[in-house]
Amino acid sequence: MRVVWATDIHLNFLQPRERAAFYSSFHGGQPDAVFITGDIAEAPCLHELLGEMQQAIAVPLYFVLGNHDFYHGAIETVRRGIQDWCSTQSGLTYLSSSGLIELTPKTVLIGHDGWGDGRYGNYHQSPVRLSDQEVIWDFQGLDKQSILAKLHTLGDEAALHLGEMLTRAAGSYEQVICLTHVPPFKEACWYEGKMGNDDWLPFFACQAVGEVLLEMTRAHPDCQVTVFCGHTHHAGIVQILPNLCVKTGSAEYGQPHVEEFFIIE
Repeated sequence: MRVVWATDIHLNFLQPRERAAFYSSFHGGQPDAVFITGDIAEAPCLHELLGEMQQAIAVPLYFVLGNHDFYHGAIETVRRGIQDWCSTQSGLTYLSSSGLIELTPKTVLIGHDGWGDGRYGNYHQSPVRLSDQEVIWDFQGLDKQSILAKLHTLGDEAALHLGEMLTRAAGSYEQVICLTHVPPFKEACWYEGKMGNDDWLPFFACQAVGEVLLEMTRAHPDCQVTVFCGHTHHAGIVQILPNLCVKTGSAEYGQPHVEEFFIIE
C-alpha cells in the first residue's frame, strides 16, 4: 500500500490555482491513500476544502483535525459536523470518530486530533497566549486556570480514544499507525532541530496521549507503533522505545508540501 503524508497544510491561505498545484503533487507518488495530520483549513471553509481536496486526489483521505480547523467555531460542533458530513462522503475518513481502519492484514490505522494539554513545560509561568484562545469559541472569556482545565479535558479525550483503539489493535496487528495533530511527547515537539522550551511545551505537546502510548507499547513489545503528527511546523523523528517511533512533520504557511511517501507492506 502506497501512502502520502502531509500536515499543517492550511489550505485557506491558498488561491484556487495554488491548491490545485498542491493536490497535483500527490499524484507523483501514485498513492493508494493520503494521510493528513491536521490544520487543514478553518471551520467556516473546512468542509468545502476537504471535499475539494479529496475529489482532486481521487484516493481515500484519512485525517485528523488540528487547532486551526476549529478557528471561528466550537470544538464539539466542528467535530460533530465533520463526522456527520464524512458519513455522506465517499473517500473521507475522520479518524477521531472512527474505529480501527485495516490498511493491510498486518497494519491498522487509528487517530485522534489530540491537543496541547498543558502538562508538559511550565504552563503557569508561560507568557504564551495562542490565537486559539481568542478565536476558538470554547476558550473565549476563560481565565488562565479555566483554560488549563479545558486543555486537560481535551488531552484526556484524545488519550481515552487512542487507548481504546490501541487496546483493540495490539493483539491483532503487527503494526499500528497513529495519526494525531499534536506531538505526544516533549521530545517530539521540534523547533529548529531542538525540543521546544517550557513556555511553548504546554501548548505544543500532549502528555496524556504520550502516557497511553508508552503504556500500550511497553505491554505489547511485538507491536510496532508509529505516530505521525504536526503542529510545530518543524520536522523531526524520535525513537521513544524500540517499538514506538514519532514523526513530526514540517510546514510553512502558504507553502504546503508532501512530507513523506512510504509503502506499507
